[in-house]
Amino acid sequence: MTISDTDILFLGECVRQAAQAEIMPRFRNLGAADVSEKTSATDLVTQADLLAEHRITAALKERFPAALIVGEEAYDADKSVVPALADAELAFVIDPVDGTFNFAAGLPVFGTMLAVTVRGETVAGIIHDPVLGDTVTAIKGAGAFLTRQDGQSSKLKVAEPAALNQMVGGMSWGHMDEPDRSRTCANMAKARMTFAFNCSAYEYWMVASGKLHFIGHSKLMPWDHLAGVLAHQEAGGHTAKFDGTPYRPGEISGGIISAPDRESWQTIRREIIGH
Repeated sequence: MTISDTDILFLGECVRQAAQAEIMPRFRNLGAADVSEKTSATDLVTQADLLAEHRITAALKERFPAALIVGEEAYDADKSVVPALADAELAFVIDPVDGTFNFAAGLPVFGTMLAVTVRGETVAGIIHDPVLGDTVTAIKGAGAFLTRQDGQSSKLKVAEPAALNQMVGGMSWGHMDEPDRSRTCANMAKARMTFAFNCSAYEYWMVASGKLHFIGHSKLMPWDHLAGVLAHQEAGGHTAKFDGTPYRPGEISGGIISAPDRESWQTIRREIIGH
């Protein structure tokens, strides 16, 4: 199974249409009944998440009727879809509103992410910013590009390697358990500057475009990472799980770090994550 250039254009259009029709009309316009807690007060779902995922899913099913479709919100109803990514002939992984806490708070730092996997390998990824209309598109072996709302396109490239005390990065220690949580948070003081966007879409865009040197996460749900990891790799970066192995579709544990190159990755693994 292969994905054509025409398919990629179709996927980008699916995501943009969902953003225009379901996400942006609800931004800073949500009523109390439009927001629900999932596992905690910082893990939310809104009507925008549900309706955007539903719209993208319907479009994908019509064009690719045999494909496995894994949506963040649909996963709550059927947990078996994530392990199935490991060997599905063709699968699409959707995060309709990545950064839902930000979206619900009225903070314009959120995005829509869509990844395409073929037999356990990510072959394409899309990260769309509904507010600015910008889209990152990554195709395995063909690079990662940022396309502005006006159509201007530029190739993405990761930051040049630097000493840790000159690096700018982010590490999502909030999902870690103690003692890893406190140790990792304290170790981030070794970097020059640290950011926490609470939004994988923004983090991967920033690290793939060289605005950040590194990012890291302990929680590996596929809709948060597949598209972004491919974009980072296609921009020349090195991403691996905490144990040094490649990150693959279907895996949900083990932690992950994205850095400019293997040596930088090893420095961050040693100095930030530690044990």
